[in-house]
Amino acid sequence: CFLFIQRDQVVEMFDHAYQNYMDHAYPADELMPLTCRGRVRGLEPSRGDVDDALGKFSLTLIDTLDTLVVLNKTVEFEAAVRRVLKDVKLDNDIVVSVFETNIRVLGGLLGGHSMAIMLKKRGERMLWYQDELLHMAKELGHRLLPAFNTSSGLPYPRVNLKHGVGGPESRTGTETDTCTACAGTIILEFAALSRFTGDPVFEVHARRALDFLWEKRQRNSNLVGTTINIHSGEWVRRDSGVGAGIDSYYEYLLKAYVLLGDDLFLQRFNIHYASIMKYISQPPLLLDVHIHKPLLPARTWMDSLLAFFPGLQVLKGDIRPAIETHEMLYQVTKKHNFLPEAFTTDFRVHWAQHPLRPEFAESTYFLYKATGDPYYLEVGRTVLDNLNRYARVPCGFAAMKDVRTGSHEDRMDSFFLAEMFKYLFLLFADTEDLPFDVEDYIFTTEAHLLPLSLSVAPSSAATLGNSEGEVDDTNFDWTCPNTRLLFPDPAYPRNLRDPIRSAVDKSCPRPLPYREPGMGRAPLRAQDFMANNPEHLELLRRMGVSLIHLKDGRVQLVQHATQAVSAVAAEDGMRFMQEMMELSSQQQKEQLPPRAIQIVSHPYFGRVVLTAGPAQFGTDLSKSSTGVRGFVTVAEPYSGCSELTNGDFVQGRIALLQRGQCMFAEKARHIQRAGAIGGIVIDDNEGSSSDTAPLFQMAGDGRSTDDVHVPILFLFHKEGNILLRALKEYREVEVLLSDKARDRGEPPPSADPLASVPPAAPRCYYDQTSDVQKGKKRPSGEEPDSSSQSVDELMADWQEDLDAFQQMDEEEL
Repeated sequence: CFLFIQRDQVVEMFDHAYQNYMDHAYPADELMPLTCRGRVRGLEPSRGDVDDALGKFSLTLIDTLDTLVVLNKTVEFEAAVRRVLKDVKLDNDIVVSVFETNIRVLGGLLGGHSMAIMLKKRGERMLWYQDELLHMAKELGHRLLPAFNTSSGLPYPRVNLKHGVGGPESRTGTETDTCTACAGTIILEFAALSRFTGDPVFEVHARRALDFLWEKRQRNSNLVGTTINIHSGEWVRRDSGVGAGIDSYYEYLLKAYVLLGDDLFLQRFNIHYASIMKYISQPPLLLDVHIHKPLLPARTWMDSLLAFFPGLQVLKGDIRPAIETHEMLYQVTKKHNFLPEAFTTDFRVHWAQHPLRPEFAESTYFLYKATGDPYYLEVGRTVLDNLNRYARVPCGFAAMKDVRTGSHEDRMDSFFLAEMFKYLFLLFADTEDLPFDVEDYIFTTEAHLLPLSLSVAPSSAATLGNSEGEVDDTNFDWTCPNTRLLFPDPAYPRNLRDPIRSAVDKSCPRPLPYREPGMGRAPLRAQDFMANNPEHLELLRRMGVSLIHLKDGRVQLVQHATQAVSAVAAEDGMRFMQEMMELSSQQQKEQLPPRAIQIVSHPYFGRVVLTAGPAQFGTDLSKSSTGVRGFVTVAEPYSGCSELTNGDFVQGRIALLQRGQCMFAEKARHIQRAGAIGGIVIDDNEGSSSDTAPLFQMAGDGRSTDDVHVPILFLFHKEGNILLRALKEYREVEVLLSDKARDRGEPPPSADPLASVPPAAPRCYYDQTSDVQKGKKRPSGEEPDSSSQSVDELMADWQEDLDAFQQMDEEEL
């Protein structure tokens, strides 16, 4: 009964996501679940490399084809295939990622083809089908082939679907580097295409790329780096792990052996695997190392993409470390509701977003299949519950922008439908629930199904044989062990999991030590400085320090000692600048975590969450178990810099205020006197977003703020527009101010399905609270002058989310 309930819940959740894509987004590549519309590349602001997956080829529909069959939706599958054949064009003048297009689109077409011929053979559906999806796959394969025209055989990372690579019209071909996974995750789809069609050219190129990567491995450690020069073969990034940048290279070596039956791939995988377990695996952790110095750790955090690895270890037959790493990932998931995009070795958040990645569900499924341990059914239920509770929105499922606050991003990647629901359904389904035997297929890295019968199809391997004379495989097991022998005692897996559970549970963010600011003796102390104080500005001038207001509201301080009124004043100025840097360092260490503004009224019901900046004064929301809940209203004047003229209306409500013209604390005092129960300050710099600026932390005005007791939060312009737009469309809007989002309520059955949902809550990174770097500083509480703007003017078109990884350090990428 438990399995039936969970299985049916998976189907209902899939229907919610898929139908909203078809209703609101198709034929666009992806659904934007917060704004209930499709994401069309070129019509939305660029998100950087993330958009390279979008090629105006109805990505989500193609990626979802074989999922429809797995979930027994064969009627919908047949309709979807007809839509793809009728609507999708592959000759678009657009530059796409070779890697993403291969695994999502080519893999999706081949998985759809595999399902179509299976159904046709059974005589139930698709009787009209004449390999049309395969013909499309072959066309796409030929459009990807120009990327492989390099001396090394490694593909360019991007290709123009219409013009190829290198020509003036292609707008690509100048790249020199690619990730190891990008070049090494081709063989399954290309070999399957060759064997389905009888054209060896695709498998030839995929094997050539793998051969080159193998030759370029570090011969002492037998590890590969993360990024490689596609022309010279030099390693650009020499850190090595099993997560982002390398992950599916290892996966495809083992799965290529399974699919194609070529012992060469297993030999290579086993050699790599031995090195992974020797250098990278530190159970239950998997930590990057340097390929030339594999005993030297390369970083102290792990990324979420490595969550696939326990599943791969199951396929390898190495169950014990799979159980240990999976348990660590599960405990981190329970700690933060989702697996953060990256987390530290003491299980704290490193990168806070979670784009609904399926790798953890994938490993959960494979461990359950291998062990039969019902513990993994409980893990799967946790994944389901968290998706429904925190990510479900009226128009689908929204990626988490920040797992700490529960805020959303206007994003639902195609892999969510292609993989997440497929693995969860298979986890809870009985054999009779499935329309075919999944043991006859292998899953690609995008969970597309390719038939194992391809191993006996015509192959070009004989003409490609690459002698591995130096490889001695006598020490490797060539069969997977019987995992049931590992479980004679039901306590065995529990004995592995309990210590890991205890280690994660006992870890918690530690308070950072207070650090005194610099002890200068200048006439003006940095901690006392206010940028709107004329006396302070005069003192700065005398010390040769100039102040420049930046467009984003920050101020930049620059000292020119020669412009000081005296040598002593210049010395004071240098001391002042040093204090500023010390003060900034202190503020960075004393940073407050982000807060959440959750829209709880109709029709949102708590399913839209905005990340907000905290204030260093007023009610500390982290100490409130319930937060502050109330209806919002715009203060008059909007700046909040004088006594409110609509105090009667503000009383008992949460006031919306515009940034500028006075100090934050002054705004707080005015709304507090009017009887407001809280305040939200909205940035007046049009287009500002936490995507492009560090989290803004509001400070006081240089004097005691003990008299301020209402909570005050800060929203950038983009986030503020979401709230203002909701207020304009639904006159009564209720929000909850809290340290993190509370339970999402279910809308009543008769509720309107949201004609217009506010856009995504922007991402929050709070590892930087001020900008003192080479003399730059964000003033602690100063507000730049700006003319008041009407609410209508603030309703200008908002910018879409930038790629999450643009916020990350380039070296970390």
